[in-house]
Amino acid sequence: MSENCFLDLDLQMKSAVAHYWKTRKTQRRKQLQGGRSDQGLRTAVTGGAQMDGFIDIFESIAQKAGISKSHIFRKKAVEIPGFYRPTKEWDLLIVKDNKLIAAIEAKSQAGPSFGNNFNNRTEEAVGSATDLWTAFRERAYLDSPQPFLGYFFLLEDCEASNRPVGVKEPHFKVFSEFVGASYSKRYEIFCRKLVLERQYTSSVFITSENRNGIKGEYKAPAIDLTVDRFAKVFFSLVKAAL
Repeated sequence: MSENCFLDLDLQMKSAVAHYWKTRKTQRRKQLQGGRSDQGLRTAVTGGAQMDGFIDIFESIAQKAGISKSHIFRKKAVEIPGFYRPTKEWDLLIVKDNKLIAAIEAKSQAGPSFGNNFNNRTEEAVGSATDLWTAFRERAYLDSPQPFLGYFFLLEDCEASNRPVGVKEPHFKVFSEFVGASYSKRYEIFCRKLVLERQYTSSVFITSENRNGIKGEYKAPAIDLTVDRFAKVFFSLVKAAL
């Protein structure tokens, strides 16, 4: 892979981060104007349009690797079979010649219920991966080579996500890395373990403040969970699958 291939990746990320916060604010404002504040908070967590900038980046990487746009699916035709459920929708799919090349999930959390949403996100991501790999084992994707499975996560960088969180241990001790860990640290550990346990091929974890995020500012707390590393792995494996 050329060293010049992703020189503009950081600029693309800044643009995607700014888009995320702008879209989130717009969604929130529309919901408040409609008198549905609770729904507005849910939209801020689950709204798909706010992640479009990041999906644009992944689509661009796939095209640089030699994948035609006609083989890249987002928003439409993004369902593939699961093992424990009929189908699962992914944020981006690459399917070429009846072969599943890649599937990517992009999620975020921007307050206020970090505890509940952390549990939901972890269960969802592990469940989706288990479902896909079991379906792959059972040849649901025909003669597909082992696909690239990617997980991207953006977390709001704020006081609530950075303060230490206690754990309850009424019967057994939790793993030591979680003791006193903030939700930001928990998400970092989570994204890392997804890769270490081979649930996902590669993972990204970034944080961004509400105020400065609108200007595209973000942080990459862990060197093994950067978008640069993700891009290189994604590019290489997609290219090798052609």
